[in-house]
Amino acid sequence: MFYGAVRAVHDVSIEIARGEVVSLIGLNGAGKSTILRAISRIVDAGPLSVLEYDGTNLLDLKPENVVRAGVAHAPEGRRVLSRLSVEDNLMLGAYVRRDAEISSDLQAQYQLFPRLRERRSQLAGTLSGGEQQMLAIARALMSRPKLLLLDEPSLGLAPLVVKEIFATIDELRRSGVTILLVEQNASLALHHSDRAYVIETGHITTQGPAAELLEDQRVRTAYLGH
Repeated sequence: MFYGAVRAVHDVSIEIARGEVVSLIGLNGAGKSTILRAISRIVDAGPLSVLEYDGTNLLDLKPENVVRAGVAHAPEGRRVLSRLSVEDNLMLGAYVRRDAEISSDLQAQYQLFPRLRERRSQLAGTLSGGEQQMLAIARALMSRPKLLLLDEPSLGLAPLVVKEIFATIDELRRSGVTILLVEQNASLALHHSDRAYVIETGHITTQGPAAELLEDQRVRTAYLGH
């Protein structure tokens, strides 16, 4: 996977079973976000890469068709459209759909994130950081994804808000949404995942059940601070 001529990720192989939460953990610059961007086709995955989801070769698709194939991305930094209302942001999340259930899905997002209902007419740029993160996740969910890519959902948020965001991730997991999670807080990620991969300088160095990695001394020393 490349940024320009720079290869950021080498020989990474990741498998995600339906209904799992799988985390990518590692230091800043390790290549975690690059992997998500490659899956979304935002960056070049490289000439020898294989990107397959649910039998579909994502390398053949443009980013909007990756969404149509069932993959949605809530990016690092939220990236809400600040001059549009909360509701307009949510409706843009459903731009690839042409079905009659968009309105009911909008109400489902308001039920999942009641604060967004309260602020439905408010400009997204005036929301708090936590509310913007809720909006970014809800916007991604409006495409009805089978696979949700979450990039640093706790970044820059207060602890109570982080707790709320991860409670929502747990709820999505129980509802059957498959999630690939990039999270700088390794302990938090592992406590809310089924399995995890450790990425170092573009390579996978360790992988396994999240509960086992929490007890792995190398992981504890490098990423958990003990």
